[in-house]
Amino acid sequence: MRYGHAFACTHAFVFFCLFMAFPIYSAAEKIDPPWENSPQGGVNFTVPGVDNAPDLYGDINEPDLAIFLGGNEFMVLPEIVEAFKAAYPRYGKIYYETLPPGIVEEHLRTGSLVMGNLRVTVRPDIFMGGKDRVEALQKEGWFDKAVPYAQNRLAIMVYRGNPANIKSLSDLGRDDVKVGMPDQKIEDIGKKIIESYRKAGGESLEKKVMEEKVGNGSTVITRIHHRQTPMWIMGQLVDAGPVWYTEAYFQQMIGNPTDMVEIPEKENSTSTSVAARLKDAPHAQAAMDFLAFIRSERGQSIYKKYGFQPAPEEKR
Repeated sequence: MRYGHAFACTHAFVFFCLFMAFPIYSAAEKIDPPWENSPQGGVNFTVPGVDNAPDLYGDINEPDLAIFLGGNEFMVLPEIVEAFKAAYPRYGKIYYETLPPGIVEEHLRTGSLVMGNLRVTVRPDIFMGGKDRVEALQKEGWFDKAVPYAQNRLAIMVYRGNPANIKSLSDLGRDDVKVGMPDQKIEDIGKKIIESYRKAGGESLEKKVMEEKVGNGSTVITRIHHRQTPMWIMGQLVDAGPVWYTEAYFQQMIGNPTDMVEIPEKENSTSTSVAARLKDAPHAQAAMDFLAFIRSERGQSIYKKYGFQPAPEEKR
């Protein structure tokens, strides 16, 4: 009887655990990337949190155009690419990746990217990123054509309803606030956020958030902030994270449980995005057509839809 009782209790406990785990998984499935529509055709085997590569897109085998760019544009590129293919039907197979800028640059330099068991050796036609990074690469002779096409600024992402009552960058220095902060080594946004900390609270705020709070674990560093920051906030693992405005805007656009605290202009920092064609681009004409498209009225309207501003020289 004791064994039977224990057996029954064990089964009841297992059932309870599975029952409790199911809604948690269902909730995670809603907030797990990819947050865009996946390609159609073939067998779709995307398992949230297990088998998922949200920053590699499209046709990896013999594409008609390959684009490397930073992760802050992950939300806009699907629509940009579909509109581009509609305008230029001859470019039916397009591959692009939206990873941290430092990782994208290393892929460019080394010729390959390893993610899990996958090795990607696609050669890019276009590299898109912040002005400083693109100009540095251009000085090394990587590109033969570069054009500015958009501008971004910073915002603070928080959980829906802003339970930590974050009102400004200075609040990220509070002892009771846990902050998600990008890795400055691979994420260009990190330097921009530091600039804004200094504008908002001087070196004391920078040291508080980036030294003292990193030391005690109340500032945690992401490895791919455009994915980790929103997921950490939605999982309520951190209270707030400085992000590009467009990232906070997009999470609200798709109905995820986040809010945005805007940063005043005097404390904010901006970045101009530049697209460049590789000198040895395998698809040189396709690259030129894409550069023209993202600066066209149609291309700019899509960037505006996702919260981007025009590049400075394009402002009226």
